[in-house]
Amino acid sequence: MSWTDERVELLKKMWTEGQSASQIAKELGGVTRNAVIGKVHRLGLSNRTGGAPEPARPAKAAEPAPKPEARPAARKAQPGKPEPRPQPRAEAQPQPAAASPGRKPIIPAGQPLPPQPSAGEISPEALASVREVEKKARRLTLMELTERTCKWPIGDPATDDFWFCGLSTQPGKPYCEAHVGVAFQPMSSRRDRRR
Repeated sequence: MSWTDERVELLKKMWTEGQSASQIAKELGGVTRNAVIGKVHRLGLSNRTGGAPEPARPAKAAEPAPKPEARPAARKAQPGKPEPRPQPRAEAQPQPAAASPGRKPIIPAGQPLPPQPSAGEISPEALASVREVEKKARRLTLMELTERTCKWPIGDPATDDFWFCGLSTQPGKPYCEAHVGVAFQPMSSRRDRRR
């Protein structure tokens, strides 16, 4: 099938009347909807305003445009669809999403963890309990951990003397009873110790 002058004129007429590409293809015969769409774009008829493309607007000569930052190549905008607006870059780190009562906040990947209690903030009773438990610990490696083993790290990960507790975990927690007592302290008791 070739685009003869008569077929092109019929295409232009039907397009300006608001006919769909499928309807035009059916009327012309021997041509697909995609072929009609391609011809419409090549003829510059895609705006449906009367068959002629919009004249180019004169460029303003007021200020030179600032150089854009180097960014990945953006996809071309499709006609009829709004272009997504670029999000402004925030200098500050985003805050973790607020969690509902009883749930821990979700921390996005790559974000620093919230401050953990230091040894000075942990009650002496909890420290004594942890030391006793660590004497009985199973001393597991990372590959030996399961859903039911305490994942409390002990030692320096850069040395050979690094291991995980490995005792049975409390239901719904990643640690054994002693390590849960250290990791999950009520907010009021932490506040009281800071004063």
